[in-house]
Amino acid sequence: LGIYVREGVTGIGTATYFDPDSGTFGCLGHGISNSRGSLAPMESGWVYDAAVESVKRGVVGEPGQLKGAVSSEIPIGTLRSNTARGVFGSCGGWKGEALPVASGAQVHPGAAQILSNVHGDEIALFDVQILRCRPGSDGRDLLLKVTDPELLTATGGIVAGMSGSPIIQDGKLVGAVTHVLVNDPTRGYGIFIENMLDAAA
Repeated sequence: LGIYVREGVTGIGTATYFDPDSGTFGCLGHGISNSRGSLAPMESGWVYDAAVESVKRGVVGEPGQLKGAVSSEIPIGTLRSNTARGVFGSCGGWKGEALPVASGAQVHPGAAQILSNVHGDEIALFDVQILRCRPGSDGRDLLLKVTDPELLTATGGIVAGMSGSPIIQDGKLVGAVTHVLVNDPTRGYGIFIENMLDAAA
């Protein structure tokens, strides 16, 4: 989804969850920062449907990036808060399958998948390995490694714009992708979903 806030900051990111009962959503798994590296104040913002138009592949020492554009000038939702654990708002929602939410204690090293968009508006599951769980690391609760050959070919691993991609393990939503390791784009960090939900409350 594309994000636009009042100050004129724009960017492509990924919605992590949508709660149909409340009409609320969370995305990114981290905040939107200003040029000084601190959280940008948010008084208002809008959410738009967006599509990925091209990919700059990540290589060692140079993170990659999804490049996209807003699909329609009509907003599909509003933003209400920008926090260190994600950006939150309200919207009409997206189509998808309901999943149970895992606690941080239920997440473990091993096979998992991320749900992401790296071409057009197509959403796909990609294989990853959770290498390590570090509860309390706030945005870096999980260390991930991309193992999916298709994703590695397309992006080189984790790239900017994939922040917020849901992490699924054992049929449960366990977290969201947040960061890439600059010296190894096949690896990155994720936040526990319970920490995002706490920040949204």
